[in-house]
Amino acid sequence: MAQQKSLHQRPIQNPFTNPFSSSPLSNSSLSNRPISLLSRNGLLLLLALLVILGVFLPWAGSPLFPFPNTISSSSSHSKWRDYSLAQAVEFVAKNGTVIVCAVSYPYLPFLNNWLISVSRQNHQDKVLVIAEDYATLDKVNERWPGHAVLIPPALDSQTAHKFGSQGFFNFTSRRPQHLLQILELGYSVMYNDVDMVWLQDPFKYLEGRHDAYFEDDMTAIKPLDHSHDLPPPGKKGRPYICSCMIFLRPTSGAKLLMKKWIEELQDQPWSRAKKANDQPGFNWALMKTAHQVDLFLLPQAAFPTGGLYFKNKTWVKETKGKHVIIHNNYIIGFEKKTKRFRDYGLWLVDEHALESPLGKLE
Repeated sequence: MAQQKSLHQRPIQNPFTNPFSSSPLSNSSLSNRPISLLSRNGLLLLLALLVILGVFLPWAGSPLFPFPNTISSSSSHSKWRDYSLAQAVEFVAKNGTVIVCAVSYPYLPFLNNWLISVSRQNHQDKVLVIAEDYATLDKVNERWPGHAVLIPPALDSQTAHKFGSQGFFNFTSRRPQHLLQILELGYSVMYNDVDMVWLQDPFKYLEGRHDAYFEDDMTAIKPLDHSHDLPPPGKKGRPYICSCMIFLRPTSGAKLLMKKWIEELQDQPWSRAKKANDQPGFNWALMKTAHQVDLFLLPQAAFPTGGLYFKNKTWVKETKGKHVIIHNNYIIGFEKKTKRFRDYGLWLVDEHALESPLGKLE
């Protein structure tokens, strides 16, 4: 009986007893006693924290984890690899219109120069850069998120810029496909090469509601009131229209023109003997669909070819104030194009890079 009594009288163990201590802890002593990192408790807590971090940090990039993990994520640009043309156009389009250019990495300085001139006319927000390689896609979206998209397959940026090469043909021959896709999505689209500079707002010159607008690539001077019809065929049996500045409305006529352009490029592929590019195909398509498509030739004084603007000083003086977009064609090579722009005060990136959405490129 005495043994039973001593059992009942044994003190009840405090539920907060430290398992590594011989003496029980009271509630007050537990809450007021600091835990040293050098104590057994501190070491156990530190170990537990490390285990928790080791388990959960790999999930930091998932949608279930509210804070992105910049250390473990493979690339901050990876999301743009799945960015579709439809998503991109919807993001940048304004009033149903998008401005498009296609760029490979060596042309980034020209892209920046062109963007400065577009920004001065307040149309930069509707620009979509179709990147032809991942380096361009990542660079543009790093500086200007959402304004570049890549339509697979990616091209070799080192060969795509060499005029007359198969890489250049592969680069330019995708143009009508891109434009047709945008038209099929229901948007109007302006295409520009990036070796251009805007001096005025080109949208003011898109008179009427025609299907397609384009500029002449001939250097022969036209009267200021020249016809806006498609010019007659030249010596090669086709007109000589520039495929580097085009505006299209999402009409059946514009879509037909793009489909015919695609067919012409398929019928006249690149070969070593015939180093084709996209422009002859565009001219054949214009001529063959002229009776079905409402075409509009833009005024020469506003949209002169480089072969006229940079070579006829008298004409430039006579038409001063009328120039809208200057195209730096009729010359080949980055260095030569850059020097010509500089000579005419049109290489803007040297002093005005911050006016571009991309800022100053390294």
